[in-house]
Amino acid sequence: MSRQYSHFNLSRRSLFKFGAGAIGTGVLTAGLSSSLLAAEKKAPVEDDITPDKALQELLEGNERFVKAKRRNPHQTRSRLVEVAKGQKPFASVLGCADSRVPSEIVFDQGLGDLFVCRVAGNIATREEIGSLEFGSLVLGAKVIMVVGHERCGAVDAAIKGAQVPGQIGSLLEAIKPSVESSKEQSGDKLENACKANVLAQIEKLKSSSVLSELIKAEKLKIVGGYYDLDTGRISLVS
Repeated sequence: MSRQYSHFNLSRRSLFKFGAGAIGTGVLTAGLSSSLLAAEKKAPVEDDITPDKALQELLEGNERFVKAKRRNPHQTRSRLVEVAKGQKPFASVLGCADSRVPSEIVFDQGLGDLFVCRVAGNIATREEIGSLEFGSLVLGAKVIMVVGHERCGAVDAAIKGAQVPGQIGSLLEAIKPSVESSKEQSGDKLENACKANVLAQIEKLKSSSVLSELIKAEKLKIVGGYYDLDTGRISLVS
């Protein structure tokens, strides 16, 4: 992403103007400066797809992964050279930093396909939200999937009220509301809390004025997913 930002010449003043006038002022077409738009003109052009089609592509890729029929698309040297000129991912993923859930592998995608943000507990911090705003508004990702997963250590620690050192506690504090909201549900406590956390992070993303405008314009969809560590399957959470 740093390569994209290197082209920008946005002053703090222009950024302020953009943020203040985002809602109801044509954010999708006029909200960006011409210099910001120019940064993406060199990106490789792919077929424009709808949010529904983008979601379908993600789910079909995961199905290939589950059935051990991966195509490993866009992983050639020529693709590397192509996307070096610019990126145009069709989807974004807010996932957990867990080493067992690598997005490009479990969705069977390749270079330049996914715009991925990973953080323990797949929480939507201000920085993660800002990154995903960039991925959708500037790069053109059509779907954002928040992916939680089975036996998430961060959620488990939040349930147990673990005493942790350093900044780890900030992660648990962000997850605690989901633990509380799901504690009366029947079934597995950890799974319930993981799924509740996915839904809570989706609501945080939808509170973004940038993302909400894209949703209203039917240029973006935000959905939740739950990854089964034992099978590799991602099921939708709603």
